Amino acid sequence: MTETAASLQARLAGRFVIGTRGSPLALAQAHEFAGRLAQAHGWETGELPLDIIKVTGDAIQDRPLAEAGGKGLFTKEIDMAQLDARIDFAIHSAKDLPTALPDGLVIAGYLPREDARDALIARDASRILDLPRGAIVGSASLRRQAMLRRLRPDLDIILLRGNVGTRLSKVASGEIGATLLALAGLKRLGLADRVSGVLPVNEFLPAVGQGAIAVVIRAGDEAAAEALSPILCRDTGIALSAERAFLTELDGSCRTPIAGHATVADGKVHLRGLLLSPDGTASAGDEQTASVGDAAAMGAELGRALRVLAPHGIYG
Repeated sequence: MTETAASLQARLAGRFVIGTRGSPLALAQAHEFAGRLAQAHGWETGELPLDIIKVTGDAIQDRPLAEAGGKGLFTKEIDMAQLDARIDFAIHSAKDLPTALPDGLVIAGYLPREDARDALIARDASRILDLPRGAIVGSASLRRQAMLRRLRPDLDIILLRGNVGTRLSKVASGEIGATLLALAGLKRLGLADRVSGVLPVNEFLPAVGQGAIAVVIRAGDEAAAEALSPILCRDTGIALSAERAFLTELDGSCRTPIAGHATVADGKVHLRGLLLSPDGTASAGDEQTASVGDAAAMGAELGRALRVLAPHGIYG
């Protein structure tokens, strides 16, 4: 038995612990991860306990996250638990991860990506263009808000926080006319039947990382890395390498409407990126293709290119 295999067996005896937020979607993602990991190794899912960790971001419902501290609000407490060795794997929506992780933590990889597109939830429309004039549309995403304003400046865009169920109920009750949600999350929650229409990527570019589940481990944790190797998706990792390099070059945060989405096929990675002004009136977009080995370098190059192309007031 190799040293890594021995350490994996020893770790399992003491159990790998999975850390996650407590929202229904976060739990669905953590259970998906645990199921894949258990199946790959012939373990029982009960051998992979969940540690449900309260995070600051889930407690803030009355203002945009940009005003409270940004993406780290969904990861800080989980990061601390991992650095303290309370958990071994941290499961995150990739789009919630900051561009830089704390020292001592690394993204080990990603599960196979779900559909990355956005979905429209509305009572009487299947397309954004079909929404009634002046309809109230709720969203917490600056990207979605800016893209909605670009497409339909007549809409009344309001801040809408809360979990998926809360947002769906506000549409169903008529409190708001529509909202936009990630199709991936709705599918993972078994709520795809609530979708009024799916927004094409070429018309409504997703957020960086949307649809992907990221797995974070402690740097140097060979047993955790070995356990993960059978379930991580190579192509998703390549695509996210390009997307996150693009976002990092732009120093992307919750204060800047940024969209980016990469696909992998035939040894090539193709990335589309977009910057918008918050009101949607100005934008800069472009796309590039490179070999999969140059995914991160290409993503960074596209980010630099958009910084140059961006009209005054969008960036910096």
